[in-house]
Amino acid sequence: MLYALTGSLEAGVIYALMALGVYVTFRILDFPDLTVDGSFATGGAVAAVMITSGYSPLLATLGALLAGCVAGTVTGLLHTKGKINTLLSGIISMIALYSINLRIMGKANTPLLGESTLFTQLKSFLSSLQPLAILAAVGIFVLLIKWAIDWFLDTEIGLAIRATGDNTKMIRSLSANTDNMKIIGLSLSNGLVALSGALFAQYQEFADVSMGIGIIIIGLASVIMGEAVFGHASIRRATFAVIGGAIVYRLIIMLALRIGLNPNDLKLLTAVIVVAALVMSRVLTTWKERRMRSFQEDAPHLSIDHGARGESHAET
Repeated sequence: MLYALTGSLEAGVIYALMALGVYVTFRILDFPDLTVDGSFATGGAVAAVMITSGYSPLLATLGALLAGCVAGTVTGLLHTKGKINTLLSGIISMIALYSINLRIMGKANTPLLGESTLFTQLKSFLSSLQPLAILAAVGIFVLLIKWAIDWFLDTEIGLAIRATGDNTKMIRSLSANTDNMKIIGLSLSNGLVALSGALFAQYQEFADVSMGIGIIIIGLASVIMGEAVFGHASIRRATFAVIGGAIVYRLIIMLALRIGLNPNDLKLLTAVIVVAALVMSRVLTTWKERRMRSFQEDAPHLSIDHGARGESHAET
């Protein structure tokens, strides 16, 4: 049980990078980007091929990050310069990346057994921290990425990206180039997703051309569930919630498998989790709105009663 729990936490932290990427497009840019299904596998493919070709795992991981940024940039160009619908531009990139990933690996699967990866190096370097070496190292790394995203979204460019997602017409009226903001946001998002894919491929010791199928649903589940459970009042809280959502998702999957769920039903379970998170979020929002409305309606009566008591006290 302890081994399964540790493994779920490790996978959840790795998936958190992907969820942060989905958050950037889904919440910040308001762009339903399906490229992530392809860019996740692209990250794994690039990292696996570079590692098996003799490159250092760190350089391979950086190469995967760059490949993801390129994939996101292409999606952004299709949408902004090609005037292609948001969903369709993501679908086109996702389909193209499937063939590109096959070209990169030259086959459907590239094993990393016996190869030096970031995680084998971590295990040997932090042998005294076993079995928590991977969890501690990746956890710190993800928190650093979270801090970097929080900082970036508070910069001038980051604020412009946020404004583009909130109100494109308004930010365009202020002479801001919304096309460039979308391209930067999509590049950042898919770079994070590919980075997650590269780490996950090294973690499971193989890269597969189909490893990204359904990853967008997992990302959405992490974002929606994290926001429903941990809240999203600010950017910093929202990014923390996304990380928490990814970890909670993996823990739910672990518990489902422990109680005997058929692994073939995991995608169905993910869909159920997304629906439940959406419904929970809607119910909580409605409850808060009603509570606030009730408080606002009662406030004038409370002030009148308080004033009446003050007048009667003055008369006495």
